[in-house]
Amino acid sequence: MDNKEMLFVDHLEELRKRIILTLAAFLLSLCGSFVYVQNIYAWLIRDLNHELAVLGPSEILWVYFMISGVVAIALTIPIAAHQIWLFVKPALSKKERKITLSYIPGLFILFITGLSFGYFVVYPTVLSFLLSLSEGQFQTMFTSEKYFKFIINLTLPFGFLFEIPLVVMFLTSLGVINPMFLSKARKLSYFLLVVVSILITPPDFMSDILVTVPLLILYECSVTLSKIVYRKKLKQSSDNVIKMKKTS
Repeated sequence: MDNKEMLFVDHLEELRKRIILTLAAFLLSLCGSFVYVQNIYAWLIRDLNHELAVLGPSEILWVYFMISGVVAIALTIPIAAHQIWLFVKPALSKKERKITLSYIPGLFILFITGLSFGYFVVYPTVLSFLLSLSEGQFQTMFTSEKYFKFIINLTLPFGFLFEIPLVVMFLTSLGVINPMFLSKARKLSYFLLVVVSILITPPDFMSDILVTVPLLILYECSVTLSKIVYRKKLKQSSDNVIKMKKTS
């Protein structure tokens, strides 16, 4: 019992260490992003034909922190993934360590790809559609806080959702899930993805469709990738069995 308690305490201490290092990386990234936040701000509003209003002296500071926070999250993702890998490393075999380590760059790349898709595809389409509804009817005026909240709400979720295929591949390689399970759960998954798309988009049909379709495609890509990983895993297992029979 004492040994078990000591092991549990050691695990908690190790987890605490990894969380502290991840938070430290996030704070450093946040500070670094804040240094260049005005340049990022200017780039984000470069094509905006409307002037942004500020309702209070602290609002622009809050906007700067929002922008810096998103940049810091993107920069922290590979570091957080590496810390998680270091935490679970002792429980993995040599082969599993190599496999899991190879996924870390992909997490960062897919997160940036998701942000780019949200910003360059979804955001301008949704914004132009919403502005067309007010054309000739209302005088449009944006506040900095609401404008950037609108951008973040449309882009940040895609950063995380675009990582679904890689997460599915990783879990399949570890044997946690398999393509048969994903195929059986397709209806429930579709329903959940539709709910997610409705929650993260403005309340109009076009925005929902624009977000739902890529999410469903991502899910089907995940199922296909899971099948590829699963077949490779089965082939390797059968090869190992044949080798063992030959040696015996």
